[in-house]
Amino acid sequence: MKKNTGRLILIVVLVVGLVFGGLALVRNVGKSGKEITEADARKTLSKFVKDIAAETGTPVKGQVNFTGGDTTFQELPELTDSSVVVRPNTTLYAEIFASSEKTGADTDGYLREMATQFNNSGQQIDGNPVSVQLRTVASGQQVDYVASGKYVPAAISPSSTLSVKMLNAKGVNTEFAAESLVMNYAGIVLSNSTYSTLVEEYGAANVQTLAKATADDKVIMGYTNPFTSATGMNFLVSLLDSYASGSINSQKAIDGFVSFQKNIPFVAMTTQQMRSAAEKGTFGAFVMEYQTYINDKSLSKNYRFIPFGYAHENPLAMISSAPEEEKAILRLFADYCKKNGQDLAKRNGFNTMPEGYTEMTANYSGSELVAAQALYKENKDVRPIVAVFVADVSGSMEGAALKSLQDSLSNSIQYINNDNYIGLVSYNQNVRIELPIGKFDLTQQSYFLGTVNSLTAAGGTATYDAICVAMQMVLDKLEEIPDAKPMIFVLSDGETNRGHDLREIRDVIVGLQMPIYTIGYNANIDALKEISEINEAVCINAGTDDIAYQLRQLFNANM
Repeated sequence: MKKNTGRLILIVVLVVGLVFGGLALVRNVGKSGKEITEADARKTLSKFVKDIAAETGTPVKGQVNFTGGDTTFQELPELTDSSVVVRPNTTLYAEIFASSEKTGADTDGYLREMATQFNNSGQQIDGNPVSVQLRTVASGQQVDYVASGKYVPAAISPSSTLSVKMLNAKGVNTEFAAESLVMNYAGIVLSNSTYSTLVEEYGAANVQTLAKATADDKVIMGYTNPFTSATGMNFLVSLLDSYASGSINSQKAIDGFVSFQKNIPFVAMTTQQMRSAAEKGTFGAFVMEYQTYINDKSLSKNYRFIPFGYAHENPLAMISSAPEEEKAILRLFADYCKKNGQDLAKRNGFNTMPEGYTEMTANYSGSELVAAQALYKENKDVRPIVAVFVADVSGSMEGAALKSLQDSLSNSIQYINNDNYIGLVSYNQNVRIELPIGKFDLTQQSYFLGTVNSLTAAGGTATYDAICVAMQMVLDKLEEIPDAKPMIFVLSDGETNRGHDLREIRDVIVGLQMPIYTIGYNANIDALKEISEINEAVCINAGTDDIAYQLRQLFNANM
């Protein structure tokens, strides 16, 4: 009997070991084999920093000269041919900006396919052949291009009519060629455990209970930047309305938003950043459109979709100042889509209402929506941010790359709220603390600008040494401000030929859970992406010519 009992215990131990060992293997797929605790990460980092022995520079004071005006026109990039997904095949045509879920590939290519069909169908107006040109432009960016006058197409097709209302509030008149090309819906994607928490502890799964659970630190929520994402904007409005129905800019709405925002780890600059964080288990809930959700078999099988807010009508809104002949083409195209595109829309996941959807009834004006964006910008920093900018001044950055780095930083810091804490490190083969972390008041801004503009490039490249020094600076400042959010921004061409390598410091970065955003200048982007992906940050390619605009959106979302 004792012998059998002993065997049974041994079997149980082996089974338990296999189960938990298997889980550990699954959890660590793609990770290093020796992840360390935060305490060990701090200890290892301290040793690295001691060996690196960073120099200390003397900050240079510069002149802060922000005009306070709207700089959108200057910051938006020139549109290139790469954004055109369907070209016209006639002399007379109308151009449309449309959001990516309609202009991509496969099930994201509804409008792309319809535009191609339309152009090949021999359409005419008054005996003249006509066609359309289609560009992929994000919903928020469509508003920015048209409102600033940087580039004005004949029509826009954002995901939501909210974007059209905001464009009208900025002084641009529009007319609908179609109030809706296809229907889509915004929603919160919930893990099973998050759904159970909301239902069992809060009585239901919706925006109101999710906001309460997030404020109570029971759920970690993710959403996208309301300045660029239609779904992010829809969520912001729905959230504010849940606190103060019909009054999204009231103090009651602000107070509710602040209680919610305090437990948001970061606002995703892109949907891909949010998806990446969700896949790693950072979020138990995140926002998404229904068409994307049902086309992702893994998501629709393993997660629940809870609809919220306004329907995404995907309108076709003509700019009133467009030539009448172009408006006639757009009306013809809208009619063509209505008559010939319904089956395709259904196959691509549109025109399907999710279970439990209740239409939001509050009818906010465009000016109220624009004010809600400003409310978000002013109140999102519930916890201050402690950040260090790490500037590559190695020889490979000499010339245009360093000038672009300096210009982008000098311009973009106007979007950093002045109650955050900012420092600056530069590096070549050596690391130099150019500006210790300090509150980003006018004096710190002056030193930051002056020091950035005095940087010169020469020598080797010790990127990971500089990251180590920056992380230590942030940790030291967090001793003074323990509730702050840490961030690091690395501005580089991505090459490294001195000091530590990523393999040596990767586990330290993981252990500290410190997000490292990277901005590449004529860069080895893959190397920079690898750094940013460790803790769900973003890599921006400055070679795409829209660095000022992208940094503006990054800082609007997070700083």
